[in-house]
Amino acid sequence: MFSERKKQIHIILFLTLLVAGCRSVSAQVTYLAAFDKKQVHYGIQIGYTQSKFENAYTLDDDVRQSLYGSTSYYTPGFHLAVIVDFRMGNYFNFRLLPGLTLINRTINYSWSNEYLQQYPGADFSRNVESVYGEIPFDIKFRAFRYRNFRPYLTAGASYGFDFASMRNNKNNNNQSIIRLNTSDFRYTYGVGFDFYMRYVKFAIELKMSFGLSDLKIDDDDIYTRSNDFINTRTFMLGFTFEG
Repeated sequence: MFSERKKQIHIILFLTLLVAGCRSVSAQVTYLAAFDKKQVHYGIQIGYTQSKFENAYTLDDDVRQSLYGSTSYYTPGFHLAVIVDFRMGNYFNFRLLPGLTLINRTINYSWSNEYLQQYPGADFSRNVESVYGEIPFDIKFRAFRYRNFRPYLTAGASYGFDFASMRNNKNNNNQSIIRLNTSDFRYTYGVGFDFYMRYVKFAIELKMSFGLSDLKIDDDDIYTRSNDFINTRTFMLGFTFEG
């Protein structure tokens, strides 16, 4: 399922880049010639995300007798942010991108036959839905502009607060939830392509985000004890519009 979705993303991205790139390169008019000389400009970013947990299978021998392993696969989400861009020179910009990210991550469990015989109602997967309010910043390095096209690289960090966290829910053993910490710190890097149009600058951006925080809350629950640490990894395909 994920491989098919990944292929579709690659195809859409390739066609978008091909059409936009051809149009920009072939254009006889240079649009927004002074755009990159602005000290401050604003925009919005809309993104399609794929997120999963990066988790370490426990070293607890008692749990290993019941559980062969736990895995997490990429699931889709949505991202919306405001861009505040500060010019730092001819090739560097500092960007703030406060926004919201809606993601749904899962952990899948492979139980032993003995455990399933003893607990036939055991969950094979548990979902964690999150609504992150995020305060990221990026350093953007812009290459030479060629007509109406300019590639760039980004690197930065982000703080996220999960408004939908079940951290304070004390009935974890009676409900199919996993409690996680609300705060998450991440580092990011990416690549993008700016296309200068008549009235706005449009960009396509690919970005990876890697969680630095261990989100796990220690519960006396085999679903949580199955992992020694849990953090988040996210891929985003973003579209930005700046004016």
